[in-house]
Amino acid sequence: MSDMALVAVLAGGASRRMGGPKPLAPLGGRPLIAWPLAAAAAAGLRAVVVAKAATPLPPVDVEVWLEPDEPQHPLTGLVHALERSGGPVLAVGCDQPWVTPELLAGVAAAAGCAAPFLHGAFDPFPARYPLAALDVLRAGRDTQAPLRRVLAALDPAPVAIGDPRVVAGIDTPEALAAAERSLGSRR
Repeated sequence: MSDMALVAVLAGGASRRMGGPKPLAPLGGRPLIAWPLAAAAAAGLRAVVVAKAATPLPPVDVEVWLEPDEPQHPLTGLVHALERSGGPVLAVGCDQPWVTPELLAGVAAAAGCAAPFLHGAFDPFPARYPLAALDVLRAGRDTQAPLRRVLAALDPAPVAIGDPRVVAGIDTPEALAAAERSLGSRR
């Protein structure tokens, strides 16, 4: 039997390529961070936002957990979420508006470490990280290892996804504009 994972929406990144805070970037009339939070709520999963103290955030209806300011690495927030939760964590980026409730529910219910397998590699978000992964994640954070290499070292179970867009992140103003156009064409 596996414990249901807590959804940790990671928002502590520097947003260098975006040119402004990703959590606040508007998409479809709401902040970018609202999209994965809505997917978690629709899946019936408890979610928290994990961010640095200086990260600008819109008002959210979930707890905000403040991660350490250093080191600057995506694993800093994930390690903090695992340490604080005391159980498995389903990490999702604040910049993943297309993630579906079905995908989050499926990944959260998996046993052990589980991640989408796409284009010959595991995608680190959304992925399920068990407490047993903490030592590997801390080592990766401390050595500034590439996130995909750290995830591969955990030997995750592959999670099937249909549309690869469901794991896509929005990292640039151009990607945000394309996402907005995509929403407009579907209305």
